Amino acid sequence: MVYSLQQTQFLPISLDEAWDFFSHPKNLAVMTPDYLNLKFTNELFGEEMYAGQVITYKVKPILGIPMFWMTEITHVEPKKFFVDEQRVGPYALWHHQHHFKVVEGGVDMTDIVHYKAPLGFLGDIAVSLFIKKQLDGIFEFRSKKVKELFF
Repeated sequence: MVYSLQQTQFLPISLDEAWDFFSHPKNLAVMTPDYLNLKFTNELFGEEMYAGQVITYKVKPILGIPMFWMTEITHVEPKKFFVDEQRVGPYALWHHQHHFKVVEGGVDMTDIVHYKAPLGFLGDIAVSLFIKKQLDGIFEFRSKKVKELFF
């Protein structure tokens, strides 16, 4: 089964400021809970992401066990949206859209994630037992971090 998660967060900053922060891959580490221990494992070329960019890292999502994850930035429309897709990693499918929309007083940033756990029905059980809760917690952490940084 393919699952989805959608979250919109208001940012009281300009579109230029929002894009500048979120389009720099190195800022992913700032937005990730410490317990995941995210570490980049490849050199990031340039400051701003671009279509075709590959980013590799290690994370520890389950019981502190390190896992390799490779994502590719597949689409970028500056100051509107970008998409990252898993190429290698813990999910059978990971497609993450990041949208930015100017609204009164700032920017609405919307994340849309489609994901599928590996291992068929066992993966579906894992989603219901802990994966969905963990993803919700990661996005809750990011929401709090955004408030700290921009409010």
